[in-house]
Amino acid sequence: DIEAAYRVTNSPIVSITGTNGKTTTTTLIGEMVRESGKPYKVTGNIGFGIYYDALTAKEEEILVAEVSSFQLAGTSKYKPHISVLTNITPDHLDYHHTVENYIEAKFKNVINQDENDYAILNYEDETIRNYSDKIKAKKIFFSSERILEDGIFLEKGQMFYGTGNNKVFIINTKDIFIPGKHNLENAMAAGGAAIALGIDVMVISKVLREFKGVEHRLEFTGEYKKVKFYNDSKGTNPDASIKAIQGIEKPIILIAGGYDKKSSYDDFIKAFDNKVKALILLGQTAEDIQKCALKYGFENIYRVETMDEAVKKSFELAEEGDNVVLSPACASWGMYPNYEVRGRDFKERVEYYGRNRKES
Repeated sequence: DIEAAYRVTNSPIVSITGTNGKTTTTTLIGEMVRESGKPYKVTGNIGFGIYYDALTAKEEEILVAEVSSFQLAGTSKYKPHISVLTNITPDHLDYHHTVENYIEAKFKNVINQDENDYAILNYEDETIRNYSDKIKAKKIFFSSERILEDGIFLEKGQMFYGTGNNKVFIINTKDIFIPGKHNLENAMAAGGAAIALGIDVMVISKVLREFKGVEHRLEFTGEYKKVKFYNDSKGTNPDASIKAIQGIEKPIILIAGGYDKKSSYDDFIKAFDNKVKALILLGQTAEDIQKCALKYGFENIYRVETMDEAVKKSFELAEEGDNVVLSPACASWGMYPNYEVRGRDFKERVEYYGRNRKES
């Protein structure tokens, strides 16, 4: 549908893809365009289908589109004005079969762009960096690890946009509400797209200060007797859940498991790094994740059958100062129709047991 959408519109398309961070980055860009006063639609995997939005868009409207590897795989002529690549790590191998096929699909977001277009790229992603020489579009890199002469970077707790010998201050990172290093990367990616659209840095800064996050993306759900709960149901692969673990202070009680996408869990378990104190597992992958955890010497594992049991167990285990995080590292299929339903079930269970805990 994104190929058909491109063919029926003259509106500029901002096309956001990557293994993780797509929805947060897309939503941030939409907020920046809205705050700037430019006409726009947020589309793709968000809202109505991109084809309908493209068909009904006025020429001056900016289409901010989240696109997946499934959508990109079938394209040949798709050419967004601005492409964003947040990161690329192996995912959906049950569909694409090989890592190479998955990566090839993601790069279809940039392959047809020319020198009149822009590509916003994660410099710290080796796959993206190695491919970048093949990209004809004007490149705006972002980095959470190093100072860039040209691009968006972090330095001493501040975010800057560098152009040659110039650097423009964007925001103090402590003023960005959404937690975690991965969300700093999402913020930089969104800022790069906004700059490519000619949006003022003051607008970018204002949105980053005020943005409270997206549902199911490390979403703060509540606090009960000094135990905090976070819904990261969108953590549908190990890399996304690693970022969630890195973004939350220890000690963590982690709820994980779900549909089997043929992922490896080694790096996921290694990321526990004395931050995760207990692991509650459910779903099709519970056995595989448990075996992997035991292989690395992590033994504080609890197996449950339902989300209700998982949340109940987390309340039993939690002590003052703990953080309970749902970040499954797996898709929701098999137990739920999608990650949204899974996340809302978690939040309802947290509210139920939290209310009882307050009353007790």
